[in-house]
Amino acid sequence: MNIFDIYLIKIKDILNDLSKQNKIILPQNLEGITTEIPPVKFDSDISTNVAMFLAKINKKTPNDIAEILSPILSDNDTQIEMISIVKPGFINIKFKPIFWTNFIKDVIENYKSFGVNKKEKKINYLIEFVSANPTGPLHVGHCRGAILGDVTANLLQYNNHKVTKEYYVNDYGNQIINFTKSVYFRIREIKFKENFPSNDENLYPGDYIKDFAENIIKSNKDLNFENFESISENLTILSIAEALNLIKKNLNSLGINHDNFVSEKELVSNKEVEKVVQTLKKDNFVYKGKIKAPIGEDKNNWEEREQLLFKSTDFGDDKDRALQKSDGSWTYFASDVAYHKNKLDRKFDCLINILGADHAGYIKRISSSVDALSNSKIKLICKVSQLVKLIKDKKPFKMSKRKGDYITVDDLIGEVGKDATRFIMLNRSSDVELDFDFDNVVEKSKENPLYYVQYAYARIASVFRHLNKDLSSELDIDSYDFRYSNDEIQILKKIAEWPKCIDISCNRLEPHRVAVYLYDLSSLFHSYWNLGKDNPDKRFINEQKKIDNDKLIFLKVISNVIKSGMNIIGVSTPEKM
Repeated sequence: MNIFDIYLIKIKDILNDLSKQNKIILPQNLEGITTEIPPVKFDSDISTNVAMFLAKINKKTPNDIAEILSPILSDNDTQIEMISIVKPGFINIKFKPIFWTNFIKDVIENYKSFGVNKKEKKINYLIEFVSANPTGPLHVGHCRGAILGDVTANLLQYNNHKVTKEYYVNDYGNQIINFTKSVYFRIREIKFKENFPSNDENLYPGDYIKDFAENIIKSNKDLNFENFESISENLTILSIAEALNLIKKNLNSLGINHDNFVSEKELVSNKEVEKVVQTLKKDNFVYKGKIKAPIGEDKNNWEEREQLLFKSTDFGDDKDRALQKSDGSWTYFASDVAYHKNKLDRKFDCLINILGADHAGYIKRISSSVDALSNSKIKLICKVSQLVKLIKDKKPFKMSKRKGDYITVDDLIGEVGKDATRFIMLNRSSDVELDFDFDNVVEKSKENPLYYVQYAYARIASVFRHLNKDLSSELDIDSYDFRYSNDEIQILKKIAEWPKCIDISCNRLEPHRVAVYLYDLSSLFHSYWNLGKDNPDKRFINEQKKIDNDKLIFLKVISNVIKSGMNIIGVSTPEKM
């Protein structure tokens, strides 16, 4: 039950009737009308801006419009107790207790689908995320984007959309050559006691390279490592396999599994880059030209040379982009265009890319290529995962760097666990930097949002356990007739916001809203629970082990919503803490 949609439909039906009677003028589009929970200071349950929305076109004050609409709303709904008009023109509605009784019954009976938008058109999404170079373990910088991508997928799937999760393997280019050489020199170090050329800045020095080298030696005893050129192709395959196994292990430790891994090297070897360039040429989106020096680049050090360019400026980019270098090799962008053509060929309705902060400037050019290749019929949405700062004792925190010159995902999980990593990484909007404070993460207080939400669920579970029941126990919903206190009404209003939270989170691809919502709901519950500290009559658990069925139903609804939200985020809901 989405009470906001229900009342929005009721309001629009009333407006259409009034319009047919020539009693009110309507604009062509009514999308600006909203229904919301009003601030706590107002003794109301739901509020609408419809009077302010219609005032100008009808040449009336918002109050005049509200005076027309309010009695009609009241007369057409037996569950409305009172309607008030609040400056500058909000119409506030207060429901009778029977409304909330019916609401709870509906939520309990349909708990598996509560929050799901059944009317929304279902979309087939492809979401690409992480896509780190297969040259080593995932680090903290990848971690936030990985969780953002995974939870976005969970969120869309919760709302009944089809989602495919994909990892683009950048296994082509100079970084792979340097990576393979690094493994080769570690093999030489192990087998022939040669010194690793640590002064070569192009090589990867991390200890994990030694692990790869040892694994390759053990599994490939017949291989001859005397000459790099003779073994480079085979060694590249083996090295990338080792790196991907480690990356998949890192992702698995975060609770993340991809459906597809797509190889850049395969795209190049299958001539998909050439094919997509020919397609763009055919559509007159490619030409030979010169690129001027980028902003900030010394023009004296910049050589303008003729290159094959894509007309990305036709689609809003600030300059055209190179597809081919002067030496004839393809640019990274060209491979990426081919990859997105590959995505389009697989007939998804919408493409989503989760990008790191260092790729923010890349968005417009790749969006331009998707527009060109799809005739602007398929949407590419790019979300940027901003940087993470690790904080401990109010100072930047650095853990062991055994894996290289960065902090790995395994380091972080080893320090705080999977649940904390996922929840805290999602606790703020992805487009702002995140301070990951280790002191807060281990606290058992409201300063630790994960603990606060899990503790709310555990408290509810403890009530059921006290009565020799559990949260899955069947309760008598037919006789439900709860008499709500003001604190309970506030919790009910927050529960009523759950479908709106899902809608907004899905439409904007902002899964952090789920974490924020759960924290707010848990805060209301803890305040409600703590009333029993000063008033024994308000305690949930007492020596008589009695609690009425209606209150149990009320608590179960809260726990169901918390459980649904935590499942979306991908963290546990322990029943004991």
